[in-house]
Amino acid sequence: MLAIIGLSSIFVAATHDTSSTSVTKQVVSQLMWYAIGTIAIVVLMQFDSEQLWKLAPYAYWAGIILLTAVLVLYSRAYYANTGAKSWFQLGPLTFQPSEVMKPAYILMMGRVIVNHNDKYPHDTKNDWILLLTMGMWTLPVVVLLKLQNDFGTMLVFFAIFGGLVIVSGVTWKIIMPTITTVAVIGGTALALVIPESGRKILEHFGFKAYQFSRVDTWLHPSADTSNQGYQLWQSMKAVGSGGIFGSGFNKSHVYVPVRESDMIFSVIGENFGFIGACVLIFLYFLLIYQMIRVTFDTRNVFYAYISTGVIMMILFHVFENIGMSIGLLPLTGIPLPFVSAGGSALIGNMIGIGLIMSMQYHNKSNMFGSDKEFS
Repeated sequence: MLAIIGLSSIFVAATHDTSSTSVTKQVVSQLMWYAIGTIAIVVLMQFDSEQLWKLAPYAYWAGIILLTAVLVLYSRAYYANTGAKSWFQLGPLTFQPSEVMKPAYILMMGRVIVNHNDKYPHDTKNDWILLLTMGMWTLPVVVLLKLQNDFGTMLVFFAIFGGLVIVSGVTWKIIMPTITTVAVIGGTALALVIPESGRKILEHFGFKAYQFSRVDTWLHPSADTSNQGYQLWQSMKAVGSGGIFGSGFNKSHVYVPVRESDMIFSVIGENFGFIGACVLIFLYFLLIYQMIRVTFDTRNVFYAYISTGVIMMILFHVFENIGMSIGLLPLTGIPLPFVSAGGSALIGNMIGIGLIMSMQYHNKSNMFGSDKEFS
């Protein structure tokens, strides 16, 4: 159902936008990526938890190699347009390695947590060791994404990391002060964005001008609707013009830049209105519910960490993409899962679904957490 919504929305966006790429080509291209993703799911379903356990470090280091290679072999055209060195390009095909790094990172984090919890009892000291170990495995990913100038994707990895920490058994005596500290740092950074003197301080910590402009657009979406705030303002107009029931399929009165990918929600809001948007959000919650149910049915701790990572990955994408499309969150280049155009993100999400379906296909307990249950 998400695929149908996505293909329909891409068709609408391509039909009404002036582009050198034909409507048929864009829709067929997305169908091709869905076919590749389906093959990936079928392949992953053949792996049980023991095989995924052995695969985890190989997948992680392969992802690190790709993230490193793209710093040299990045698409010059994409870099000129976005300022990010995060895309390979081979002829007409482009690929973002960070998208397939997400499920590889989830597998590795699941293995790290199970290894630690099997060796050490839960107490404050050992929980700090677990956090440090997880942080050490996360640091190379964060550094490489920073070098690529891909802050949006970095936020996804932070969301995955946070979700895994919460379910890993780390005491709340550590989690709550950490959450408070992060909230204070985030609030302070946001407060520093507003005055010019604060921005000069943030520049010393690596903040860029385009990041400041995105925050400005978020805080004051109507202040500069012809320049920096144009995309957000047009998206909000498109969603608002749909009203309760929408303008109708394949009708577009408001142009939104990049609406076939990052701003695909504006197409859904304009064509199908508030009701259509609610149906889309319900489908995501249904998907997440199904994944949670499969996790509890398998009663396998390693699988539990994998599914938590996949759920956090998809949930953050949905929350951030829809939030930025209606002005609740700052703009980032994060696509809407299974709906936005783009092969890399779709393959990464399909791999995540393949990992969940592997749990269901191999519904059995084994040495990795077979004697543990969750509640």
